Amino acid sequence: MQKVFEELTTAFRKHNGTLHADQYSYIVNKHSTLLEDSDTIFILLQASGYPISQEGDIYKLDIYFTSYSEQKYCVIDIETNGSKPGTSQVIEIGAVMLQNGEVIDRYETFVECAFLPEYITKITGIEPEDLIDAPTRKEALIGLRHFMEDAIFVAHNANFDYGFLNASFERFGLGNIGNPKLCTIELAKRTFESERYGLAYLIDFLEIETATHHRAFSDAVCAAKVMEKSVETLPAYVGSADELLRFSVSSKKERRVKKEENK
Repeated sequence: MQKVFEELTTAFRKHNGTLHADQYSYIVNKHSTLLEDSDTIFILLQASGYPISQEGDIYKLDIYFTSYSEQKYCVIDIETNGSKPGTSQVIEIGAVMLQNGEVIDRYETFVECAFLPEYITKITGIEPEDLIDAPTRKEALIGLRHFMEDAIFVAHNANFDYGFLNASFERFGLGNIGNPKLCTIELAKRTFESERYGLAYLIDFLEIETATHHRAFSDAVCAAKVMEKSVETLPAYVGSADELLRFSVSSKKERRVKKEENK
């Protein structure tokens, strides 16, 4: 499904956020099997969190038409018992849902785990007994899937959290994560100056109040604060949620051109 997400997004951006049914079907049918048709894939896209909607024969990329302030953002952090999803697992998930600069919901859970290395306990403060009666991995991931809906997936160093969770979703038959991805490190680098952009450094630099570092919910809240700081200095040409996503990965040249175009 990842190729479908990528190709659809590219096509939507090329056609001002909308695709006719024929254009949509051409893209999704390239990646379908004999058991899937374009309507079935549409259901799977929505279930995965991809922000797509349909009005008659027209398909829309919803984030293209939603202002970045009104858009929902699911800011996530995870703790794991190792660095590779193939040999380790999530042990804690923390997430906050943001909209219009306010926290409107939260999700927090330990995850059942039989093996917790001592060094992970030293880093996180999570003890083996914290995980004994916790929800199973599948239960915790299903809870997160329902919580995220089609919000933009936000994390500090998002590639790690997104990639680890995506592999975990696949392992338990929950499909791919289709939610668009935003990295607060990349956004911060484009909006304010700092010697370093690691979360621990930014917590001190921005004087963010935090309960504990290296705990999922607390770090998710801190990442949300970093995003809040970044949004304060967005250029005027960033209006929609999709423009925010593109800005967060833009080059200096692209930003300079955009600035000149909007003078």
